[in-house]
Amino acid sequence: MSRRVYSEFPAYIRIPLYAFVGIALLLLMLPLAVALPISINADPWFTYPFRAISLRWFTQLFSSPLWTGAMVNSLVIAVSTTVVATILGTLAAIGLVNPRFPFRAAVMALAISPMIVPVVVLGLGLFIFFSPLGLNYSYAGVVIAHTILASPFVVITVTATLTRFDFNLMRAAAGLGAGRVTAFRTVMLPIIAPGVAAGAIFAFASSFDEVVMVLFIAGPQQRTVPKQMFTGLREQLDPTILAAAAVMILLTSCLMAVAYNANRKR
Repeated sequence: MSRRVYSEFPAYIRIPLYAFVGIALLLLMLPLAVALPISINADPWFTYPFRAISLRWFTQLFSSPLWTGAMVNSLVIAVSTTVVATILGTLAAIGLVNPRFPFRAAVMALAISPMIVPVVVLGLGLFIFFSPLGLNYSYAGVVIAHTILASPFVVITVTATLTRFDFNLMRAAAGLGAGRVTAFRTVMLPIIAPGVAAGAIFAFASSFDEVVMVLFIAGPQQRTVPKQMFTGLREQLDPTILAAAAVMILLTSCLMAVAYNANRKR
């Protein structure tokens, strides 16, 4: 809703709504505000006040082969997932937006079901399914698993964009002799590009931050940053984990800002 629509609500509705949103944001931000500053503490202690401020943990993050390898794995897996999920999600959205698509509601529910099914259940199911196929503990298996989780974001975003697309433009392109692929590439894709880009950003963020599926599917060679953080919390409590968290939050925030600007342009 726009700000104008909210301003038309009576005060007894707006004030509790603003209070609820403020409390929710506070509960989300307060743990981060307490934990993240420890990443610049010079001492390896999770206590306040700080004796001195230092970037030693960020230096350790970017100099440790264990952490740099995890960052490379996260980027490779996230980029691969983004490419596959964006292509499949966009094609699925184009088909599902057609009102004559058979069993449209059921297929749409199935397409977005990974957002509803608990990730633990989905991870266990994929682990059992991948075992005879040899996909466990492989990059391909992790990319496929992350694609399943990321595709619904693309489907929803692109479908929302296509609901405002004038399909008469495609018919006009066909009438001028353009094939379906040419019409899609030259007419539809440039118009829905902001929605596709936003879906791709959400797919990248969901893959880059995902840890539960990686714990089931990935092996030692596919160790990602979230998995390395999870392992570090169990084995050795190190402020480098908070430095990694700060970098991930910064990257995710930048991606969300790009997605927001893409939605505004859309």
